[in-house]
Amino acid sequence: MTTPKPLNREQMAWRVAQDIPDGAYVNLGIGMPEFVANHLPQGGQGDREIVFHCENGILGMGPLPKPGQEDYDLITAGKKPVTMVPGAAIFDSATSFAMIRGGHIDISVLGAFQVASNGDLANWSMGGNAVPAVGGAMDLAAGAAKSFVICEHVTKAGEPKLVERCTYPLTGLGVVDTVFSDLAVIDVTEAGFRVREMIAGLTLETLQAKTGAGLTLKNDWRVLAVPALG
Repeated sequence: MTTPKPLNREQMAWRVAQDIPDGAYVNLGIGMPEFVANHLPQGGQGDREIVFHCENGILGMGPLPKPGQEDYDLITAGKKPVTMVPGAAIFDSATSFAMIRGGHIDISVLGAFQVASNGDLANWSMGGNAVPAVGGAMDLAAGAAKSFVICEHVTKAGEPKLVERCTYPLTGLGVVDTVFSDLAVIDVTEAGFRVREMIAGLTLETLQAKTGAGLTLKNDWRVLAVPALG
């Protein structure tokens, strides 16, 4: 029996991009979220106008630069080189966080150590070298109208990241709307985690065994299909 192949990080970022509506203002957090800017639909009916925000002071963030075209005077909050689209703006952190705290961000895309079945988010640590520190994640989780999480379904040690209750320090209470993992797309509902999509060949029983909280399957669930990327 062939073991289902999890999505890679580029494929996960592509899948997140498909759920971003036209006209949205979207903050992309540090790490995997930054790749979402590379995967917006282009051309035809799928073309969308999305404005990406970066907490260190960019509105109109573009895709990550191609190798050899990096400008290290233009970086993300994660200190990675980035591009800007025509009409983009650069400003100070006070203005950037005024946008976040003022409710002007439609969606925040964040990484996670843990997501609880009630939508609680834990994506920072006080252990070791305290990397990552909480940064602006608390503001983003609280200030954005919706929060998407992109993360592997389990840790390198095989421990679930989707749990009944978070054991890491909390970033926000009841803030997560949808989790995009390397195995599934899972919505957070009043009844807990509801599976909307699963990768080909994966069963709910197998996914449940990798999840630390109960799962229900949406009636019209479908296979999580993505292009070959990465």
